[in-house]
Formats: sequence, structure tokens, C-alpha cells
Amino acid sequence: MLRRSFTFFAAIYLLSASWAPVFAQTQDSKYFSETGHNVKGDFLKYYNANPNATFLYGYPITEEFTSRDGKTVQYFQRARFEYRGELPEGQRIQLTTLGELTFVSTGPLNVNNTFACRVYAQTGYSVCFAFLEFFDQYGGLTQFGYPISGFEYHENKIVQYFEKARLEWQPWKNEGQRVVVSDLGRIYFDKLSEDPGLLAPVKPIDNSPQVTTNLQVRAFAWKAVTLATDTQLIFVIVQDQNLQPIANSGCTAVVHWPDGRTEPTSIATNSNGVGIVSLSFLNQPYGSLIYIDVTCTANGLSATTTTSFRIWY
Repeated sequence: MLRRSFTFFAAIYLLSASWAPVFAQTQDSKYFSETGHNVKGDFLKYYNANPNATFLYGYPITEEFTSRDGKTVQYFQRARFEYRGELPEGQRIQLTTLGELTFVSTGPLNVNNTFACRVYAQTGYSVCFAFLEFFDQYGGLTQFGYPISGFEYHENKIVQYFEKARLEWQPWKNEGQRVVVSDLGRIYFDKLSEDPGLLAPVKPIDNSPQVTTNLQVRAFAWKAVTLATDTQLIFVIVQDQNLQPIANSGCTAVVHWPDGRTEPTSIATNSNGVGIVSLSFLNQPYGSLIYIDVTCTANGLSATTTTSFRIWY
């Protein structure tokens, strides 16, 4: 009797242990179709606690994993979250100091306007102008840390490095939107030589639907040049925002012939997201360029591309 009771309770314990992770995943995770990754647990709580999380951190580009530096982390487009179990509840998620870890000076830009700047004696650098407004609006020292550089010119942009981030000036954007946080998450991922396989999109752990947010359409000709009388194949590839194939996408390829005619052809992509247009033609003018406009639709989205080939002399 004692042995049977022990076996019964042991079985219940094992079953309950197997139930727990499934329950935690379905109740405490979020899948981001934009990049094909999940955020869960304390990382998700930290992300959701910031009303500007997507703007400041971007979308996740990996799952949670143990990094090469030995820390439990998750990479985002513009940040890296670290789990610090030794810290008190509510403080266990920390932002990696990506600014410090990626900063290489290209030389300061000369800015002299003390009335529009705030100096931080801790590092000796100032935050000025629109950068200062952005800094104050989106979290200040808690979010960005202290400035560790002045204005510098990097990658054809004016930037400023902070302990946890880099701000950049994008003058082509509308007023009030010209300061943004740089995508240092991927830069540090590569710098640390993390496993590239971690970037590959995964399935939702909570069984939520995978939503297509963007179509990517590419097309190319089988032969770059052909004879005046010849055959040709046009390959069309349709993928989602994570470069995953989209099957049954409806595509129209419009061929523009040298005599001014247009010839539309409708195709659908296969399970690999590929569709093929077959062309046969006679006596096309030597040296002429034949181009093809391709438009594909799927899941309420549409995208276009163009390819071409030339008739050989």
C-alpha cells in the first residue's frame, strides 16, 4: 500500500512538473512576427513596462540564451537585456552598456553653445540641442546612461554615444522625429561573435498566429541575355519580413516588349515561395532591353519589383 501511494504521488508530481512550463509559456510570452522571436518572463515584463519599448529597444532579434560572455541575455534591434539573478526583484533586468562596448571615436565635432547644453561632470561631456530634448523625454540617465562622447560623425550621420545607447540625427525625417536610437543590438551581437543561427526566426511558443507584416518580392531572369528568337524564364520569389517563403501568393508579371506591347501573366507561388513565368519570343530587335514588372499580393499586402534581360546583338 505504501509503495503504491508513493508511486501515485510521484506520478502526480512529475505530471505537474511537465505542465508548469507549458502554462508559463502560454501565459507569460509574446511573439513578435516582425522579427520572428519570442520574449517571455522577466524580459517581457521589463519590455512591457516601458511605454516606448518598441521605439527605444526595437523588436527582439534572438531568443533568450546564454551569451558568449556568460550572461543570460536577449538581443533586440537597439538594446540587449541581461538577467541578473543576484539583484533584488524588480532590478534583475539590466540594459547592456552597448554604447560603451561599441564606441570607437572618430573625433569630436566642435559645438560651442553652452546655453543649449547640459554638462555631466561624471564624464565631462554635454548633451545638447535636440539630443537633450530627446534624452529628457525618453528616460534620461536611467534609459541611456551618461554621455561618453560629444557629437561625432559616424556612418555619414551626426551621433552621440551614451553608456547604454547611441543617438543619431536623421535630418531627412519630419520635425520632432529626427533623433533616433541607433541599432546597436545587432552591431554588438556581431562584435561578440555570437552564433548567427540565433538570428533565425522561430515559431511562437504560445501558439499565437504568425502574422505577415511585410512582403518582400524579388525577380530575376534565367538568362541575362538571349537570342532574338529564344525562350526565357522569369523567377519570382515572395517572402515575409523574416525571409520565410509565402506560398500561394498571387503575382502578375507584365512584360514590356520593344514594340510597345505589354503582356501580363498571372502566376502563384509554390510552397517555397517561388513562381515561374515562361516566355517564348521571335525576332526581337537586337540590343533591345525587355523588362518585366512584377506585383504580388498575399495576406492583404502587396509589393512590386522589376527585372529585365537584353536581346544579344
